[in-house]
Amino acid sequence: MNSKRPAIRSVPTNIITGFLGVGKTSTILHLLKYKPTNERWAVLINEFGEIGVDGSLLEGQEPNGDGLFIREVPGGCMCCAAGLPMQIALNQLLTKSNPDRLLIEPTGLGHPKEVLQALSAECYQDVLSLHKTVSLVDARKLSDQRYTNHDTFNQQISIADTVIGNKLDLYQEEDKATLVAYVKQQGQSHTNVIFTKHGEIPFSVLQGSTANQLIASHHHHHHENHAKPLASEAPIPKCSFIKAMNEGEGYNSVGWRFSPDWVFSRQRLVSFLTGLRVERMKAVFITDAGVFGYNLTTDALTEAKLDDCLESRIEMISDHLDESLEAQLLACVVT
Repeated sequence: MNSKRPAIRSVPTNIITGFLGVGKTSTILHLLKYKPTNERWAVLINEFGEIGVDGSLLEGQEPNGDGLFIREVPGGCMCCAAGLPMQIALNQLLTKSNPDRLLIEPTGLGHPKEVLQALSAECYQDVLSLHKTVSLVDARKLSDQRYTNHDTFNQQISIADTVIGNKLDLYQEEDKATLVAYVKQQGQSHTNVIFTKHGEIPFSVLQGSTANQLIASHHHHHHENHAKPLASEAPIPKCSFIKAMNEGEGYNSVGWRFSPDWVFSRQRLVSFLTGLRVERMKAVFITDAGVFGYNLTTDALTEAKLDDCLESRIEMISDHLDESLEAQLLACVVT
């Protein structure tokens, strides 16, 4: 570390977790509005897909980027492979930013107890101060056994100091009570439940030390993949795009990175993306009408104007992926 900088000590650290499409990135964008102008905040984002899109979406939509440092760990649960991806990325992020606050967004298909345990390791005890852990839940999903029988979904509730019932505007009358009862069953005795829409939560939810009692209680065996090349960082070949896939936890991902010289038809893109039948899609595209970020959940497709991006990227997650997706996507290119 740079000897001219003060030692990194007791950085307030929050985990923002939740299953696919529940609104974690929107929540972080909202929380960044609370960042004082004189503070440095760091955000560590973990993505299930190999390409990595969230960093570009955050950077492109965050108007007050001064003092904000973002690092991605794509390719599945960041605590896998003996924790090396997480340790390397976190150490580099801390060294670069020396932050006043650290926000960590694990992948919706990761192992949240393992992440919490890794952050509680001896090497971070003086560096990080674990503050409240927040888990976002769409209460409507509690009627679907694909969620309630999924260990990761239940882990996200079990580690939370506060469970956020997000997308409140889409609930039926009984959904709130159902979530409160489920958290009482799956959560800890101190776990609080609040409700919101669009990920808009008060900053007070992050404040104060975690009361989590599960830090050292969970062990998960992961596949070793230390030498796995990073599709998110590899040079783009002569064909002008890279494709990468991943699978695990009952889901598959596929993603592409495109040469920055490629421009996409915004009209064709929106038509293509609207027709997708996937659990989750995130993308940033350089189009003939400007740079846009796209976010697709089972509820709707949203489009946001971005300031800029280095290249076009897209990632999709589903339990089944259509083999014709690449041809449909390439048909959207205009140059």
